[in-house]
Amino acid sequence: MTQTEFIAYLSKFGVFFGIAIGTIIIATLFNRLFGLWLRKSAILLKNDPTNYKFLRHAITALIYLVGIGWALWTLPSFQAVAGSLLTGAGILAVVAGFASQHALSNIMSGIFIIIFKPFRVNDRLRIRDTMNGVVEDITLRHTVIRDLENKRIIIPNSVMSDEIIVNSDFEDDKICKWINIGISYKCDIDLAKAIMAEEVGKHQLHLDNRTPEKIANGEPLVTVRVIGLGEYAVNLRAWAWAKDVADGWIMECDLYESIKKRFDAEGIEIPYPYRNIVHIGKE
Repeated sequence: MTQTEFIAYLSKFGVFFGIAIGTIIIATLFNRLFGLWLRKSAILLKNDPTNYKFLRHAITALIYLVGIGWALWTLPSFQAVAGSLLTGAGILAVVAGFASQHALSNIMSGIFIIIFKPFRVNDRLRIRDTMNGVVEDITLRHTVIRDLENKRIIIPNSVMSDEIIVNSDFEDDKICKWINIGISYKCDIDLAKAIMAEEVGKHQLHLDNRTPEKIANGEPLVTVRVIGLGEYAVNLRAWAWAKDVADGWIMECDLYESIKKRFDAEGIEIPYPYRNIVHIGKE
């Protein structure tokens, strides 16, 4: 072996060791940085780190596999082995990609939720007309909703992105509650409307939603209208505004109680259906 060949041989070994050392450094840095991010994420997002730990180990193994394969490729006698390693790394990457497709879909959906903000933490949502609750947390994988029974509904972010959501707190938190009450046909409609308007207007949680123009035009504080003539009742509706859903719910419950008491005191009847049963006996 000539001196030139020996130097070339040593240079290949130098490249080999350089790639190997670089691989170790990159894998170690990734492992530490990912572990640091994982600990912060577990504290801030309160999520389960199991899946992310698995991902960290998988990516670290992939770094070592690619690095060692590349290092061996620089040595002619190990090129066949290196080819097998790099092929295996490619297959592993494809398999990992298919395996994590659903997880990545949830992560990307979570990122879009954070960017476009169709809902936020503490927003009140209704989903599929069967699930109602307050958004408690938005993690990388799922959204946590606390329902009215204090149970947690865990919904993947990819599902949340495709759902039609009713957000009671989007942009404007104010809410209008309909106070619907039926009165008897023989009762004084004007008196019933005045009672409903008075009870709504004096409630401490009621908001004046009129614009300055409407106030100047003399629009009443509370609107009460006849919305229909039923089989046995004249149906009235009062529009009551509150600052948010929580206040609206309390106000609605209070108003049904106070209006019922006022109706009783003023002689306004809330009817219920009467049925006459005719018994025909045998002659």
